[in-house]
Amino acid sequence: MKAKLGIAPIAWSNDDLPELGGNTTLDTCLSEASQAGFTGIETGGKFPGASSELGPLLTHYNLNLCGGWYSGTLLTNDIEAEKDQVFNQLELFKDLNSPCLIYGETSHTIQNVKSKPLSAKVKLDHSQIKDYGKRLTTFCEWCAEHGMPIGFHHHAGTAIETEDELDLLMNYTGEAVNLLFDTGHMAFAGGDNIQVITNHAHRIIHVHTKDVRHEILSRLDRAKDSFIDAVLKGVFTVPGDGMIDFSVLIHLLAEKGYEGWFVVEAEQDPVNAPPFEYAQIGYRTLKPILEAEGYVIEE
Repeated sequence: MKAKLGIAPIAWSNDDLPELGGNTTLDTCLSEASQAGFTGIETGGKFPGASSELGPLLTHYNLNLCGGWYSGTLLTNDIEAEKDQVFNQLELFKDLNSPCLIYGETSHTIQNVKSKPLSAKVKLDHSQIKDYGKRLTTFCEWCAEHGMPIGFHHHAGTAIETEDELDLLMNYTGEAVNLLFDTGHMAFAGGDNIQVITNHAHRIIHVHTKDVRHEILSRLDRAKDSFIDAVLKGVFTVPGDGMIDFSVLIHLLAEKGYEGWFVVEAEQDPVNAPPFEYAQIGYRTLKPILEAEGYVIEE
């Protein structure tokens, strides 16, 4: 089995919280990601949007494009308008051989609203998720036809956050709706990562290895604290620095036949969690676990 190790730039610069790493250059991010051992990186707000610029930049740092966030609005947007909205990013990712485009539903999201507590997130009923699933399937089928698979990101503060919501969405979507499995977001939502893998391994196209600090998670007041508050308090971290046992999860993913990218992603304050140092922790944690499970890590 083959695996690749990538990282997200959010540890260096947070697009939702520009005060976190706002002055950190893209060159610093790319250089340190490469030095830490990673061979791939996802996109962020500071990345150029043209393949003619981004391609040579990644090559210079011996990095591949291993995905990136797309702010989807299918919950409220017309499907044809959504196709127009995604087109340029889809073409960029195709040009640079990204394994997938990461779809996050941002209609009614509170993930970037400091005044909104976690409990205020939008909640869809059964029929609404069924309708949304149909629309999402149509969109993802179109993206696949245009050469770019979609990995749906269950995410705190959005319409699809909890394990139950994800189960319903997977039930009401076609095979074109692949899953970005995020260990940290599922743990943050109180879900069972093992059960998610067991139920949906055949849909998992991409893995975010985010860890969670239990002592901070357990003290959050979801009626008062926002997602941004949780991030600023340090609820998320890299593998090896939190409560998640990645050896168990990677063992199960290997049993289910998952191959592809394992991406370290943890939004933290870079002052409190120096990005290069924490990137090294994540890499040193994952590499031996993957190798012990029989993965050949592609350089």
